[in-house]
Amino acid sequence: MPCWKGIGDRIVRHVHSQALQLSYVYLGLPHRTALSRHCLIELATEAGKVWPGTRVAASRLTLMHDIAGASADSSARSHYVVEMKPEPGWGIELQRWYDQEHLPALAAVPGCIRAQRFWNNDDEQESLACYDLVSDRTTASAEWLAVRETSWSARVRPHFMKPVRTMFALADAALP
Repeated sequence: MPCWKGIGDRIVRHVHSQALQLSYVYLGLPHRTALSRHCLIELATEAGKVWPGTRVAASRLTLMHDIAGASADSSARSHYVVEMKPEPGWGIELQRWYDQEHLPALAAVPGCIRAQRFWNNDDEQESLACYDLVSDRTTASAEWLAVRETSWSARVRPHFMKPVRTMFALADAALP
């Protein structure tokens, strides 16, 4: 029996970028589960069969922060992800910025349904912030852009190493 059997029914969210041919699948496990690196590779291989032509990788994420957004009662159509690694010596300041200012302020923007931040235990991009949005246009709103322009943001943002920003659409698919 595959090591991942039984976790496919715990898919919390599947998002896809058609332009990048890239999918992210979030699994909600009932308790802390130690998935081995081998199991992650096996899971990624199987997911590649379900979504052919899509780059697949698997990472274990630890939830750091979860905030209901201003539009929490709405349905998400988009999922925006910001991934990066802080420069050495900037990890604690980055965490303070996300926890105290950035994530709460973006969650308060109309059109944001949920704001979350995860620690990636397996990838070079250690920090993963994600936002469920009413529309991909939410990130272009004056309110969203104002949050990005604070003095604290200006001080912290230059210390992101290799930031990757991706806008996904919500998708419907499940592992067998």
